[in-house]
Amino acid sequence: MRRLQRQACAGAAAAAAALGPNNAGAAAAQHFWSRPDLHPPIVRILHRAGRTAPGFLFIAPKRKTPQAGPMIFDNRGRLVWFRPLNTRGVSDFRMQWYRGRPVLTWWQARPTGIKTGRAFYVISDARYRQLAIVRPAHELPGDIHEFLLTRRGTALMTTVDSVRRGGRRVTEGGVQELDLRTGEVLLDWRSVSHVPLSESYAKAPRNRDLPYDYFHVNAIDVDTDGNLLVSARNTHAVYKLERRTGRILWRLGGKRSDYRLGRGVRFAWQHDARRQPDGTIRIFDNGAAPRVHTQTRIIFVHLDARTMRARLMRTIVHRPAIVAINQGNAQLLPKQHLLVGWGHEPQVTEYDRRGRVLLDLRFGSGADSYRAYRYQWVGRPIGRPSIGLHRGRVYVSWNGATTVARWQILGGSDPRALRPVETIARNGFESSAPAPRTPLVAVRALDRHGHRIGLSKPLRRA
Repeated sequence: MRRLQRQACAGAAAAAAALGPNNAGAAAAQHFWSRPDLHPPIVRILHRAGRTAPGFLFIAPKRKTPQAGPMIFDNRGRLVWFRPLNTRGVSDFRMQWYRGRPVLTWWQARPTGIKTGRAFYVISDARYRQLAIVRPAHELPGDIHEFLLTRRGTALMTTVDSVRRGGRRVTEGGVQELDLRTGEVLLDWRSVSHVPLSESYAKAPRNRDLPYDYFHVNAIDVDTDGNLLVSARNTHAVYKLERRTGRILWRLGGKRSDYRLGRGVRFAWQHDARRQPDGTIRIFDNGAAPRVHTQTRIIFVHLDARTMRARLMRTIVHRPAIVAINQGNAQLLPKQHLLVGWGHEPQVTEYDRRGRVLLDLRFGSGADSYRAYRYQWVGRPIGRPSIGLHRGRVYVSWNGATTVARWQILGGSDPRALRPVETIARNGFESSAPAPRTPLVAVRALDRHGHRIGLSKPLRRA
């Protein structure tokens, strides 16, 4: 066996772009000879200046992108896993824990063109197999904003419903907690029973039969005492709810804040309110739209329960300024790094504990992702590696596999007796090498210990 340890030629994997159809226009995408069915958006690294937190990056590109779906990639923008969906609606893709195991979860709308059915949440395992489909009870649709698995074996979900209040049609926001084992509804909180329409900053339609989205719930967090923090975009407020009864314990921000807001605290059209380990509350302050602030920022607010005052402790902004008119989040990482997904703007930034940029990137052209995350994820897909032949080269990939270190190129005339020709180092999602001059070609995946972990189907050379 002729064994060569070399860097595989992967230029065609990321450099070749393909244009795909989209109901909002065409956008550039990646192209792979071994997986011509995959067209994830191209990721451009704008700035990299230091050691980021470990792990891969998670987004769910949608809007102007040839294919929408959950996507994982590395710090160099190289694809790890992508699942194109039959819908333009995908959101909140992340890693969570389910029954003691790491899983992938996301929100998914009904298929494009289908007018019946409800949106739902997906739970998939490390082999990318679907474990569960979760829907809120009482025929409510799964809402795009939050699907949070808890240590109690429950799921916290944002919900929406259309009701009549004050002679008009109103879209109310809700929070539902569902026991995933029994299906029991532990909490079904509805905003119109607790928050009057007068708290909203959103302008009501003149036509009273058109829905008035006065609340717009967009985040749920479990507070340190087990109660819930709930963010409502259109009231510019964060609410603390008693988890068992749904009673509002306090309001932060908005027209009826229980806390007196210190200088720089007031936020608007916000997302992703989370309690931090140091006791502060972190908020993705969109500041638009309509625009209230000059730029979107992430703020850390200290609440003094004795004096009922809220004080601004820290602010993170992007340079040059970004105004995210909707969506967005931040994630606390090891060593107090902070990952920010800029929502409507297709950009992701990682900051160190001092606010210095360690990584800045953009994806797609006109795409967006509701949130962005970083996780240490190990994927072991079922099925085989995929290969393709093009102009005398063999291209190989294995969508979602994170433990492949090298590829062993095989050749021969008998599919049951193919022999190793050479071994190449894995280089990104798709690697390539000169195809052996044999009737049949296949590729075997090896892990870092040299163990065989996967074998492609053989291809016959033309």
